[in-house]
Amino acid sequence: MRSQPDRLVTALTNRGHTLSVAESCTGGLLGGCLSSVPGASAVFWGGVISYDDAAKRSLLGVSGATLARHGAVSREVALAMARGVREHARTTWSVAVTGIAGPTGGSPEKPVGTVWIALDGPVAAARRYQFAGGRREVRQAAVEAAMEWLESCVSSTEEPSNGSSADDEAVE
Repeated sequence: MRSQPDRLVTALTNRGHTLSVAESCTGGLLGGCLSSVPGASAVFWGGVISYDDAAKRSLLGVSGATLARHGAVSREVALAMARGVREHARTTWSVAVTGIAGPTGGSPEKPVGTVWIALDGPVAAARRYQFAGGRREVRQAAVEAAMEWLESCVSSTEEPSNGSSADDEAVE
């Protein structure tokens, strides 16, 4: 059975699509998984690790007002991160991950394990996840969820388009 990164790279390749990533709590783990696939350089542009809010602002164009109003772990910031990296890289798709991996940093509204994943491209949408486990498990679960969701979207999209829709789906 082929791995999730292999399947995603194959889906992108089969459709002539390209991908960029913006990562916060996963700190490059998603990009590392994708770049481990032989031939991924044909479809994977690379990514931005924007762990600090200053990096989100300067490298991805996330507005300070959005960060102040919604916080770094939010639908709005995840969507802005995805849009910012895709505009810079000029890829068909982008995926952004921002969350609270723990063990500290959580709150009643955003407990440890809260992760927002956003896509930009032929589909623009964001999903909130609540993952269980420690820091390593939360980060790995976020990477797997991002690849699975993106593969599903890529596989159902034949040609790049400019149309988009927003989705505010929570996944437990």
